[in-house]
Amino acid sequence: MGGRRQWHNGTGTLRVAGHKSGVPVEIAASYGPRRRGLLGRDGIEGAILLTPCNSVHTFRMRFPIDVAYLDRELRVLDVHTMKPGRLGMPRLRARHVLEAEAGAMAEWGLRPGPQLTIT
Repeated sequence: MGGRRQWHNGTGTLRVAGHKSGVPVEIAASYGPRRRGLLGRDGIEGAILLTPCNSVHTFRMRFPIDVAYLDRELRVLDVHTMKPGRLGMPRLRARHVLEAEAGAMAEWGLRPGPQLTIT
C-alpha cells in the first residue's frame, strides 16, 4: 500500500517480493517516534519504517543497521549497511526510510527496484 497513504504510528507487516513470509514492521510517522528510531535498542525484530524521511544517522546506535531508501510508492531506491556513528547522505527522491539489523535486508532479498507493500 504505497501512494499518497496517510501514515500513522503503529505496526504492520512488510511484504518483500520473493520472500516467503511477511516481516513485522514498526511505523514511526510522527516526530517523537521518528526521532527516537532505533536509538537505545540492542536490536530489532523485523524493521522500522520512518516516514516521512530521506536521511538517517547512526550516532549513539548500539549495532550496525541496514537502511533502505524508499520513494512515495514504497519502491526501493537504494540499500546500504551503516555502522554506528555514521551520517547518511539525504536521498532527494526518498520519502521513507526502512531500517533493520545489518544483514536482514539481504536475507529478505531486498534490493533497489522492487516495490514493497505494508499492510
